[in-house]
Amino acid sequence: MSTPPLASGPEGPGALRPLLDTVLDALREGGEARGGPLPAGGPESVARRVRDALGDVLPEQGTEDALRVVVRALAEGAADPADPLCAAHLHCPPLAVATAADLAASALNPSMDSWDQAPAASELEALVTRALAQEIGADDALVTTGGTESNQLALLLAREAHAGVRLIHGANAHHSLPRAAWLLGLPDPVVVPAPAGTMDLAALDEALTELQGLRGSLLVAATAGTTDAGLIDPLPDIADLCEAHGTRLHIDAAYGGGLLFSDHHRGKLDGLDRAHTVTLDLHKLGWQPVAAGLLVVKDPHDLDALGHRADYLNADDDTEAGLPDLLGRSLRTSRRPDILKVAVTLKTLGRAGLGALVDQVCARAVELADLVEAHPGFELYDPPTLSTVLFRPAEASDEAVAAVRRTLLHEGRAVLGRALLDDRLWLKATLLNPHTRPGDLAALLKLVEGHTPR
Repeated sequence: MSTPPLASGPEGPGALRPLLDTVLDALREGGEARGGPLPAGGPESVARRVRDALGDVLPEQGTEDALRVVVRALAEGAADPADPLCAAHLHCPPLAVATAADLAASALNPSMDSWDQAPAASELEALVTRALAQEIGADDALVTTGGTESNQLALLLAREAHAGVRLIHGANAHHSLPRAAWLLGLPDPVVVPAPAGTMDLAALDEALTELQGLRGSLLVAATAGTTDAGLIDPLPDIADLCEAHGTRLHIDAAYGGGLLFSDHHRGKLDGLDRAHTVTLDLHKLGWQPVAAGLLVVKDPHDLDALGHRADYLNADDDTEAGLPDLLGRSLRTSRRPDILKVAVTLKTLGRAGLGALVDQVCARAVELADLVEAHPGFELYDPPTLSTVLFRPAEASDEAVAAVRRTLLHEGRAVLGRALLDDRLWLKATLLNPHTRPGDLAALLKLVEGHTPR
C-alpha cells in the first residue's frame, strides 16, 4: 500500500485539489438530499442514515470513497445555517473566504504554542489581536475557542490580579459565567435581578454596597447581547457604578461585539471601552467558522498570570535571544491559527463590508418584528436590539409553543430556538444570515402559523 499524500509540502496542493472537488461534490449532493434547513425524521432517523453510511468505523482495509461517503452523510444530516429558515441559535453561516482561509490553516497546520512551529502565524496573531483590541481602546487580546473560554479566562485573570474574586452577574448572564466561577473554585456568584431582561442598576448598586468589605476583589460581569433576547445591559451606568465602588468590570460581548463594525449600531456599545476585559466572538456577528473567540484585555500586565515555562517550548535563553514566547497566550498548548481566517476576512471586507453585514441582519430582525406585530395571530416579545426576535402564537399555551418548534424540527422545515422569559415560552429567531430576504421571513411565520394547534 502506498503512503497517503500529505496536505502540505511541495506535493500538498496537487494532492488536495482533486480531494476538494470530491468534498464540494459531496457537500452539494448531501445538501440536495437534505432539501431544507434540517434533516427530516428526527434524531433516530438521522442517526440511522449516518450509521448506514459509515458502516464499520475502523475496517481492516480502508475504502477509497470514504471521503465522499462520510462528507455526504454529514451534509445530508446537517443543520444548515445558510438556509434562511435555520435561525435558532448564534450559529452563523460562515463566509466562503473565511472557510477557504481555514483550509489553508488546516493544510499548513501551525501550532500556536511555540514560534518555531508558527513563525508567520504568531506575528499575524499579534498584529490582528492588537488591532481588534484597539477597536475598544485596549492594548491586547487573546484568541480563544469562543465566549465560554473567554469568560473563564476573564474570571481567572481577575482572580489572579486580586488574589481571589467574587463574581457579580445579572440573571440574564450567559451560563458560562457561573460555570466558570464553579470551575475556578470561586464562591457562588451574586446574581443581580434583570426583570426587564437587562441588569437592574439599583439592585447592582445595593449588591456592591453590601459587599463593600470586598472592595477591590469584586468582578461585575455585564452582558452586551444576551443569548435569549439579544439585549444589552446599560453599560455606561454599570461602568459608573464599578468605578464608584472600586470594582473590576468584565463585559461579555460575545454576541453584541460585532456591532463595533457598524457605524449605525456601534453606539449601542458605549461603555465597552471602560471594561477591564471584554469577550468577543467572531463566529457570531463575524461570520467565521467555529472557533473565533477573543478576550480583550485592557491592562497587559494581567496576562502575566498566564506566564508558564516549558523548556522545549519557551526556554529562557531562547526568549532572551528574541524568539517570541507564545505559551503565555493561552491555557491551551497546541492550538490552531484561528486568527488566519479572521485576518483574511478583515482584509477582504474591511470595516465597511463587515458593518454592512451587521446592518443587514439587524434590519431583517426589525422587518420580522414588524411582520409579527402586524399579524393578529402572533405576539411579539419586544422590538429587537440586535438580530434576535422573540415571538409566539397568540393565545397558545407554552406546551403548544414547544410542540410547534419540535414539529418543525422533526419535519426538517425550520429551525427555531426557544427562550423562557417573563415565565412564558417564546420562539426565538436569531437572524445571522445576511442573504435572508423579507419573503423568507414571511414564509417562516406561515410555517409556524400552519403548525400551531387551534
